[in-house]
Amino acid sequence: MINLEAIRFDEKGLVPAIVQDASSKEVLTLAYMNGESLVKTVETRETWFWSRSRSELWHKGATSGNTQRVVEMRYDCDQDAVLVLVEPKGPACHKGESTCFHEVVLAGEAGTSGASGTGVSVGASGSASGILAQLESVIASRAVDKPEGSYTTYLFEEGVDKILKKVGEEAAEVIIAAKNRDRGELTWEVADLFFHVMVLLREQDVSLDEVLAVLEKRHAGKKLDGMVE
Repeated sequence: MINLEAIRFDEKGLVPAIVQDASSKEVLTLAYMNGESLVKTVETRETWFWSRSRSELWHKGATSGNTQRVVEMRYDCDQDAVLVLVEPKGPACHKGESTCFHEVVLAGEAGTSGASGTGVSVGASGSASGILAQLESVIASRAVDKPEGSYTTYLFEEGVDKILKKVGEEAAEVIIAAKNRDRGELTWEVADLFFHVMVLLREQDVSLDEVLAVLEKRHAGKKLDGMVE
């Protein structure tokens, strides 16, 4: 258990709390805790913060239902920051995104990051089809096991309408990125689109192999570029 007496609060009695998905390791948000919210977090196993704008305690998900079950808590070597590993129930961001850190300043180089916090890592030597197969496997597992707090679980539980909404949103983001001629943003948004389309395929019981088979058939007919006659 975290040693509460060891935490070094700042002059306002606050300590930054970095909230991270315990499964995917994606950073979900940065908030602040005071002594009372930290104790409540430990006692209830759900995240509590101190709202600097409202000057009051804030129980994450009390209104939205998007609570965060605490799996583990740590503090850093200087004892002035807290890491909270959680299983999120729904999006962390009030904008409906899985993480508050969804605005891209500088995108990672190709082949260095996973898609949408799925826990799939993309190695420099991994093939595109291999990565998609890994992603399909993870999504299939989420569909069956439905681990609490998983964003993929959230999508399946919300149903096809929510998944379709996300596909539409991500497709629009791809269009905007392409119009802006922003290479980094485009690769990021296409990765998000791929992820949500694959969730949709799973919801519709369509395998990736079926889609690839269509591409192979078209390629065999020398129609890959135009896709149609």
